[in-house]
Order: sequence, then C-alpha cells, then structure tokens
Amino acid sequence: MRPPAWLCLVPMLAAGCSDKIATREQGPTPAIFWQRGRGQPYEVADSAVWDVPDPASARDYQVFVALPPSYRDQPARRYPVLYVTDADYAFPIIRQIARRLNGEGPQVEEFILVGLSYAKGERGMQSRRRDYTPSPAGSSDSPADAVHGQSAAYITYLRDHVLPFVAGRYRTDERRRIFLGHSYGGLLGTEILLSDPSMFAGYVLGSPSLWYDHHYMLGREAVYAASHKDLPARVYMYVGQYEEVRGGDPRYAKTYNMVSDTRLIEAKLRFRNYASLRLNVETFNDEDHLSVAPRGFTHGLAYLLPTACDALTHREISALSQSTYIGAGETKRSRIPQIAGFRKPC
Repeated sequence: MRPPAWLCLVPMLAAGCSDKIATREQGPTPAIFWQRGRGQPYEVADSAVWDVPDPASARDYQVFVALPPSYRDQPARRYPVLYVTDADYAFPIIRQIARRLNGEGPQVEEFILVGLSYAKGERGMQSRRRDYTPSPAGSSDSPADAVHGQSAAYITYLRDHVLPFVAGRYRTDERRRIFLGHSYGGLLGTEILLSDPSMFAGYVLGSPSLWYDHHYMLGREAVYAASHKDLPARVYMYVGQYEEVRGGDPRYAKTYNMVSDTRLIEAKLRFRNYASLRLNVETFNDEDHLSVAPRGFTHGLAYLLPTACDALTHREISALSQSTYIGAGETKRSRIPQIAGFRKPC
C-alpha cells in the first residue's frame, strides 16, 4: 500500500518563545497566514516551545503549546488541555486537524494542545523505547543496546513537572486533561489508565502496542481490577483493519495481532462493569498501523471534545459504543466522518 501523504511530513518547527518575556496569560498573536521566507524554517503559527527538564534523570525535554483561537479574546475562560506523545509529528497534525474541523463552524470544542517532545539530543525511537514502555524486555527488532522499561519514571516526570508547568502558565481546565498516544504512545497511555487513571479525564489510545513483553498490560489490567471497583475515565481506542496478521495478503501486519489485542482488552474492561468508565473502540477499514493515526486522531477529538450540540447522554453513548468497522463516508453537514451515530445535528 502506498504510504499516506502525511507520513512524508518532516518534523515541523514550532515557533519558539523565550521564558523571560512570556507571561502566564499570554495568548496567541493574530493568525499568521504567511511564513518568513528566505529559506527560514517553516513555523506552526501561534505556537510556543518551552524547556521543561526532568531533574530526576537530568534529561532535557520540551513541550510544544498551541492555544485556541478564542484564548486572547476570552480571558476568563478555561480550556480542556490535550497532551500528545510523539510531538514531532503528532503536534502539527492534530493542530491542523482541529483547525480544519472547525473551519465551517464549531464541530469540536476548542482546547489547548500540548506536545510532549523526545529528550533533547536523542532520536525519536531512542526516547520512546525507554520512556513509553513498562518493562525492560524490549522487542525483537530493537538494537542490542536499546534501553526499555522506564515509563514509570517518565510518568512521574509528566505528573510532577509537565502538568504543573502547563497549569501554572495557561488557563487550563484541570478537570478536563486528555491524553493521546499512538503505538508505544498508546501503550504508555494504557499504563497511566491502569495505574493512575485520574491523571487524565480522557484517553485516546491509538493502536496501542499491547503485544509488548508478552502482553504485559493484560497483567496490569488484572492487578488494577483486583484492587479497584471503578475506573473513572472516558476512553477512546482505535486500530486499523490491517493491524492483524493474515498470511498471503501484503496489506496486513507481519508480526503482531493488534486488532485482536485491542478487542481483548476492551472485552476485559467491559467485563469489569466499571460504573464510571465510558469506552468506545473502533476498527477502521483500509488502514494499517501507520496510515490509521490521522483518522483516529480525528475521531478521538470528536468523541472526547464534542461541541455542546453534539454531546450525547451516557445512555446514548452506551447504546452506540460497540466495536465496529467505520467507513470513510461524510455527511453534507459536517466534515467529521460519522462515528457510529455519535453526533447530533446542530
């Protein structure tokens, strides 16, 4: 299958901002529809980059922040905040998806976007293998010197340093923090969900690498269930149709059965009958592990951040939130693909 166009995007450079001159209430500058030219790097407009080091590991990380269009004009308003892993690609993609969805009127609620960078000086896979995985087991395709299994330390860094930094500088609604991660990022989100679920109110777990270390997370799910009666979170999971091994068909995966893994953990979570868990799982047709991400991002935003006219009751959600294959059809009224009937007409 030909790689989708978004995979050809090179990491975009978010516009920098000095700690010395920025203030807590600083909003985005008026929208910029041109770039600087003369061979200078492309910038994501109305964004800022902040250094947020981890004192425990002595590693330097950054957060990328993009504020919603109304932030400057509504100084009393607080906003949901979406934290995304693998920020070098996910941050600019989600930024533009949100912009496009609301291009002809509000379709998703405005939110503050925070991208979580890799450690400075490291390549992406070096950081994500170490920071996003729960045990040192690694995977068969990793280099011999690769380090895995330090996600607990990274989660502590996020909780104790990144979340307070963002909350102290921007007008976030701390009751509505949302996590988004794909692949190893989805594995990290699953670990947070099953260890400290209140760290975020909502989770988008895309094609999570549940195969890791002989399905390590299934054990964590059992441990959580043994000591908890409830799981207070809204969770949206997605996976691509071709993320399953099927011999003789090159469109399908060659190693891991990620569709089966995702449905298995869904079944376990539903079996627990947690009163406060709102769970929706979707399998997207004609998508593989790489191509599915933008589509999953779009549906995840619509599920967790619907506008007021689109929000459904828990009873309506429960009636509709069954795993299903979702096609690519769109309505004339909305640019958001229909999500198993989850949207109400405005």
